[in-house]
Amino acid sequence: MNDFFSLKGKRVVVTGGTRGVGRAISLQFARAGAQVLANYVRDSKAADELQELAAKEGITLEAVRGDLTTEKGTDRLIEATVARFPSVTTFVHCAATGVHRPFPELTLRHFDWTYSLNVRAFFELSHRLLDRFEKGASILGVSSDGAVRAIPYYTLVGSSKGALESLVRHMAAELAPRQIRVNAISPGTVLTDAWKVLPDREQRLAEAIRRSPTGRLVTVDEVATAAQFLCSDAAAGVNGHTLVVDGGARIVG
Repeated sequence: MNDFFSLKGKRVVVTGGTRGVGRAISLQFARAGAQVLANYVRDSKAADELQELAAKEGITLEAVRGDLTTEKGTDRLIEATVARFPSVTTFVHCAATGVHRPFPELTLRHFDWTYSLNVRAFFELSHRLLDRFEKGASILGVSSDGAVRAIPYYTLVGSSKGALESLVRHMAAELAPRQIRVNAISPGTVLTDAWKVLPDREQRLAEAIRRSPTGRLVTVDEVATAAQFLCSDAAAGVNGHTLVVDGGARIVG
């Protein structure tokens, strides 16, 4: 019987793939049989630890450093992809950044920094990899609740995720004739290192747990499993969709 959820033989590029949700996706995909290139920019320790874990498990996962807000960093990831993969079956954009301040304190520099990674890098990498995608390939953007809800101190990140989801819809329609699917996944509140920069972290986490019908936060592994579905043959008919993984929090307000 065919295993439609298997990623065996797939060649995957994951940006922001060595920490948080990206790390969980890189591991989930490699454990499902894929060859994974996990991009990162600063945390060499996290990248080394991930590669060591992959080596122990006997799965194919390699970390590649490159700042995707720069031409040099983007070129480095493209060159590494071309050198290691004859073609690409999956591209997952987890890399994200942002400035968490009240709107009056935000600047154009903050805007450009946030959008350069959260939106521009997704567009540029999808475009530069276009001729290397196999038929049946999948592109996946990682969004957030802020794409559709106003969240304090989240103006730039949230609006950039809204732009990402819009790109996903337009790309999905245009790339479908090439047999390339484009989707997004939108996790609910997930406890990762990204929360450390928020000034009201504890209050928000407590409120997220209170609001959730499940009475808990979703985990990075639950998000990664859903991402595997979207990038597997099981989701062959899913295109231009944003899959929410939040334990039902958004349906109750």
